[in-house]
Amino acid sequence: MLSKAKLKYIRSLELKKNRRAEHVFVAEGPKVVGDMLPYFPCRLLVATDGWHAAHPEAVADEKVNVTEEELTRASFLKTPQEVMAVFGYDDDDVCDTSLPLKELCLALDDVQDPGNLGTIIRLADWFGIRHIFCSPATADAYNPKVVQATMGALARVHLHYTPLPDLLCKLKEQGIPLYGTFLDGEDLYTKSLTANGLIIMGNEGNGISTEVATFVNERLFIPNFPVGEPTSESLNVATATAIICAEFRRRMRGDI
Repeated sequence: MLSKAKLKYIRSLELKKNRRAEHVFVAEGPKVVGDMLPYFPCRLLVATDGWHAAHPEAVADEKVNVTEEELTRASFLKTPQEVMAVFGYDDDDVCDTSLPLKELCLALDDVQDPGNLGTIIRLADWFGIRHIFCSPATADAYNPKVVQATMGALARVHLHYTPLPDLLCKLKEQGIPLYGTFLDGEDLYTKSLTANGLIIMGNEGNGISTEVATFVNERLFIPNFPVGEPTSESLNVATATAIICAEFRRRMRGDI
């Protein structure tokens, strides 16, 4: 049975200030919770009798059996799915600027929509990108909407919140390729691309900020088709991220 105190605690974690104070986040559903369990310490596991019976190996500081009605009251989803969990996490305050030296990473310049952020994290996981650098104004990765949109990818992709100009200044001094998309950029499909570096994606409405743009040394453009035909003004940031990451990884295949 879920006590009123536990219900109030779970619901309080919808707010960023409460999540940060406790260093916890909420995940829901068999897929997302199942992916998180091996990677994050589980503080509270709330599930139906059936889910608990099917997963006796699940480790948590506290387990609570609930009815579907109780789960519905606690859930942040329109349609709750058997299980929800409160996981602990460590703040990643250390921004390792050596990462883009060795591999391909993403940077997000004030991406604010939780759905977009969750989708980008999921894309990064798919394309083997393990680190994303986020500006402080980028949406919180532990927002319940973001967590659900990642479909478990948050367990394998590390996010670092840091002022991007400071990071980019250091990387540019080291000669690291800093990629960004612009209307006056070079055609993504014909430009030479590297196996390492930082791909910067901008805000949904404003794109890459003027301050961040000054550090970009590799300007990209995703061409529409047919070239020159009237088209939409821009692409959704998550869609653009998918196109760019796919092209970078295509170039890295040994048979191309």
